[in-house]
Amino acid sequence: MKAIITGISGQDGAYLAKELLGKNIQVIGVVRDPSSSLAGMDYLGIANDVDVVELNLENVSEINKLINAKQPDYIFNLAAQSSVAESFNNPHSTILFNLHSTLNILEGIRSSNPSTRLYQATSSEMYGSVNQLPICENTLLNPQSPYAISKSSCHHLVRNYRESYNLHVSSGILFNHESVLRRERFFIMKIIKSALDIHYGKLEYLEVGNIDIKRDFGYAPHYVKAMVKMMEMDAPDDYIICSGKSVSLRSIIHHVFHLLEIDLDRIRINKKYFRPSEILDIYGDNTKAKNKLGWEYQMDFKDVVEEILVEYQNNFYHV
Repeated sequence: MKAIITGISGQDGAYLAKELLGKNIQVIGVVRDPSSSLAGMDYLGIANDVDVVELNLENVSEINKLINAKQPDYIFNLAAQSSVAESFNNPHSTILFNLHSTLNILEGIRSSNPSTRLYQATSSEMYGSVNQLPICENTLLNPQSPYAISKSSCHHLVRNYRESYNLHVSSGILFNHESVLRRERFFIMKIIKSALDIHYGKLEYLEVGNIDIKRDFGYAPHYVKAMVKMMEMDAPDDYIICSGKSVSLRSIIHHVFHLLEIDLDRIRINKKYFRPSEILDIYGDNTKAKNKLGWEYQMDFKDVVEEILVEYQNNFYHV
């Protein structure tokens, strides 16, 4: 069997590739340019096992050529401009790339190999501010950012192609999920990196935005297992993948500071990091994924943070 992974250079791409290789599935990884970092796959020891190809996802003819040449059983579309903050700075490019690339892949499958199964990465951000928690698959979408709008559009596209063209295309609606391979511009890794800098005397204060918001966080290596299970199902569908509970950003910072014995007065709130439109609390219901996919998730996020902190300090951080 063969699988194409777009966004192979990201956290999810690396862990997903490792999961698929463990199932003896050949992996073709797509990058936008040859300078893309493959450090995640290097770290996991799988870089030499993945066939990496350069591809412009905004060019549907290139996608058709790749599908025709490789005849993949699965395509996992993880490629996106995925930063909510960045999407407010560059809404046009965020929406255009995320939507256009997804549409091109769907068209590539429809015209070149309709038997190929697609996993589309959508996001909990597309639910926005809701009146009732937890969020489930049929909760009304109410996107609050350009990124969320782009992912909502992709979600509807996948559903439309599934129903109109009878394709095996599914959306994974993932809530926040972290690992040591997450880039440092994302919240959890920013906190861990900054806390270590404070601990070792390289930084005086941690500057953050609104830390009283709450999010549903999980562990990325476990979440990619659900992606594979979706592709193994007889029928396509959409699934929420989440921990099922939320924690405040403040409590995460306090926990990291406690682990490193840092005084809480080293935290500085800076309003320049506040988002124009903020969701105060969000968490999901993973019942459908557990019951239909047989996916299990039991980790407490404090344990996840501790695991990431130790792994990052031992393998990535330079004193």
